[in-house]
Amino acid sequence: MTQKRMIPSKRRKMGTRAKLRRINIDQNPNRAIRPRLSVHRTNKQIYAQIIDDVKGVTLASASSMGAENGHRVEAAKVVGQTIAKAATAAGVKKVQFDRGAFLYHGRIKAVAEGAREGGLEF
Repeated sequence: MTQKRMIPSKRRKMGTRAKLRRINIDQNPNRAIRPRLSVHRTNKQIYAQIIDDVKGVTLASASSMGAENGHRVEAAKVVGQTIAKAATAAGVKKVQFDRGAFLYHGRIKAVAEGAREGGLEF
C-alpha cells in the first residue's frame, strides 16, 4: 500500500481508538475500562477478539477460518455469535465495539449483530 493511501486508513483507525478511550473515561471515571471487541476483516476471512487493555490480554477470540459457512456476511454473523459465547464463558457481558479503520457496514455490521444476538451488550 502506498504512503498516500495508508494515511487516511491510519487516521480512521486512530480516531476510532481515541473515541473509545474518551467514551470509557467520560462514562466510567471511577470504574475500570470495559474490554473491547476488536474486529479485523480481510478479503476472505473475519476475525474478532475481546481484549482487556488494562491487563493487556486477549480474553476470547473467534474467526471464520476453516469454517464452511457459505456467504461471507453469514460467516461474519456466526463469528459474532461465537465470540459472544466465548465472552460469556470468560465472564464478560459488556464490551466496547472497536471496528478499527473499517466502516460499520456489511461484514463488520454482521459481526456486531451476531454478538448482540449472542448476549453481548455495547
